Amino acid sequence: MAVRTSEAEWKGNLREGKGTMRLGSGAYEGAYSFQSRFEEGAGTNPEELIAAAHAGCFSMALSAGLSNAGHEPKRVHTTAKARLEKVGEGFEITNIHLTTEAEVPGIDESTFQQQAEAAKKGCPVSKALAATNITLDAKLV
Repeated sequence: MAVRTSEAEWKGNLREGKGTMRLGSGAYEGAYSFQSRFEEGAGTNPEELIAAAHAGCFSMALSAGLSNAGHEPKRVHTTAKARLEKVGEGFEITNIHLTTEAEVPGIDESTFQQQAEAAKKGCPVSKALAATNITLDAKLV
C-alpha cells in the first residue's frame, strides 16, 4: 500500500520561532507559528491539517459506504473542527467534530445515519485518532 510523506521544519524557540510544513505531493506548503497554533495568528497549524485530513477521509468513506449499500451519493461535504486544549502540563486534541451534508437520492434517514456512523468509525483517519473523542452531525439534504 501507499506510504505518504510530509515534512516540517521549525526554526527558533517555541514562542518566537517559525516553521514551514510541506506535503510530499507538493500540493501544499505553508507557514506555522506559536501564534497560528495557540492564538489567532496568520498561518496554519498541525490541528488544521489533521482536521482537513479527517474531513477528506470521512467524506470518501461515507461515499464508499453509501455506494456499496446501493445508494450512490451525488455529493458529500464535511467540515471537521479539531479542538486543541491544555490538559495538565501539555496540550491535546480533545475533540474532533465532524459536520456532514450529503445529497443521496432514494435513501431513508435511518440508513443514512447508519452509514454516517460507520464511516466515522471506519475511516482510516478516525482509526488513527481513536484516542480522541470524535463526534458527528450528519444531515441528509
